Amino acid sequence: MFARHSLIAMALACLALPAAAQKLDAQRPMVRAALEAAERGSFDATQFPGVASHPLYGWVEYASMARDWAGVSEGQAQAFLKRYAGQPVAETFRSGWLGELAKREDWPGFLAAWQPRESATLRCAELSARAATGKLDADWTRDAQALWRGAAKSLPDSCDPVFAALAAQGQLGADLRWQRIDAAAAEGQPGVMRAAARGLPPADAAQANDYAAFLDAPRPSALNWPKTERSRNMATYGLMRLARRDASAAELQLPQYANALGLSDEQRNKVLYEIALWTVASYEPDSARRLAAVPDAAYDEKLHEWRVREAMARGDWRSALAALRKMPPKQREDSRWRYFEARLAEETGDKAEAQRLFAQAAKSSTFHGFLAADRLNQPYALCAWIPNDGDAAKAAVARDPSMVRAMELWQLDRPNWATAEWNDALKRFDDTQRRIAVEVAQDNGWFDRAVFALGKNPDEQRLYQLRFPLHHGDTIRREAAKNALDPAWIAAEIRAESVFNPRARSQANALGLMQVVPATGATTAAKIGLPWGGAASLYDSDTNIALGSAYLRELLNKYGLPYVTIAAYNAGPTPTARWQAQRPGFDADFWIETISYKETREYVARVLAFSVLYDWRLNGKALPLTDRMHGRIDAQRKPFTCPTAQMPKS
Repeated sequence: MFARHSLIAMALACLALPAAAQKLDAQRPMVRAALEAAERGSFDATQFPGVASHPLYGWVEYASMARDWAGVSEGQAQAFLKRYAGQPVAETFRSGWLGELAKREDWPGFLAAWQPRESATLRCAELSARAATGKLDADWTRDAQALWRGAAKSLPDSCDPVFAALAAQGQLGADLRWQRIDAAAAEGQPGVMRAAARGLPPADAAQANDYAAFLDAPRPSALNWPKTERSRNMATYGLMRLARRDASAAELQLPQYANALGLSDEQRNKVLYEIALWTVASYEPDSARRLAAVPDAAYDEKLHEWRVREAMARGDWRSALAALRKMPPKQREDSRWRYFEARLAEETGDKAEAQRLFAQAAKSSTFHGFLAADRLNQPYALCAWIPNDGDAAKAAVARDPSMVRAMELWQLDRPNWATAEWNDALKRFDDTQRRIAVEVAQDNGWFDRAVFALGKNPDEQRLYQLRFPLHHGDTIRREAAKNALDPAWIAAEIRAESVFNPRARSQANALGLMQVVPATGATTAAKIGLPWGGAASLYDSDTNIALGSAYLRELLNKYGLPYVTIAAYNAGPTPTARWQAQRPGFDADFWIETISYKETREYVARVLAFSVLYDWRLNGKALPLTDRMHGRIDAQRKPFTCPTAQMPKS
């Protein structure tokens, strides 16, 4: 009987969900108008019938009060916090309200509302509140000292009274000041060093300021520093900073400071590391010599990679292979380096070893795994997991109150609030519910949740349908045909640029699905005869895909090769021209791997790999990656297979 009732309840829940969703859809324009009125400071609940019972009413109230914190009374604030206790909107409100209470210097009220915050400003305000209300006890001293000690970077001005009170207690002595000076030096913060030195005795303050000046620019006075471990560390930090600006100057000056102060081998090696890294990253002529000057013991994964790339960039395959084989075993086993070990073995004549290594790399569903499969002329490895969790499980996740609010806030273009609600839901969800939550988000047009929420366990990497959503398919196909491009490439660009978020905006003011800069959009629109509606039109998905695809075609016409085009789409023409000039005639795989910008190097590999996966989504088979890189879009597509050893367990 119980089981029968449970099934009935689940069925009723599934029936109720569409009705609830339809109601929310119908109310959305009203809630949007209410939020906008609240943000303008003109919200009147009587003008929006039914808004008080809507799931987002707490956010409407918050927006109204946050518009004018000075007008919020203690009673209103406490009632709001009580009404929405446990919800993200309450914690968002609390942060703003605590800031207002600190501004009012209402310290008893501040402490009554206080809950731990990450904000340094609010943490300092909490210490000020305790001090102002007579709680200058041992706990206060311990907390204030911990804040001071842990702040290697600059703290807000609101912290100054806290540290003044700490100093007045006699609890901010020379040891604590030097601890912060040391931490700031390690972080390259000479300004913080100078501020922390102000309470030191004159001789110590002068020495601390000289240390700070050396971090700004090494100077001969350091040759006369006391031969202490602190002086040696300061010289090391300063020379490391110099190496990032001028590797040649750092190399020239290292011996004199090392000898004068007695730098240890470890300290010398840290400077040599920076000299080598900031030389090789631009493939300067001294790269190989400076890399060789760094002892193997001082190498980390980053420098191991650069040693391989530097030799590749010179076409010195034997040196590149030797460098690769010095990598730690775990790094060397990555599909990228397995593939290049195979390629380098191939270039140096060891065909049998190359085949063995290609076979290992080809088990990976990655850019380099796909390239390895092409070298072996075999299908691509792909072990997709397509779970079927059932409608009832999905309905249960979708009606979680935080999920309901998150989806509505996303629909209403409030992504930060939506993310707060999303994170609140995921704190309570198990792995299955978290995976289903991604499905619910995608049903609501919120596609990047797959990037941020999946991957906690290896099996989730196989959720290719969730991790590679496909939206605006008709527009993608239309613009691909119009511009003679593979639709899988356009979809891959959108996935790499925005994860199908039409409202995406970068710090460089690139907008929309394909992250088109307004100036490029206007120019491209004029070229293809598309009416230009200004930067805001780039938030229209059809417009953005049309302009982004046309611009991609324009770049392809210029550069001729898709992999170079992808690099130019990401980095622009100037660095792309430099890379072409540096390594003319290089094979595509070596050219991509020796791109000096990490972001662009990984971007090109990512877009090409995504293109293969979107080909799988669109066609079930894929254009061979080797052909795709060279623009041979009429090649025969190849199948995917799941190797027996990697068969899904679920």
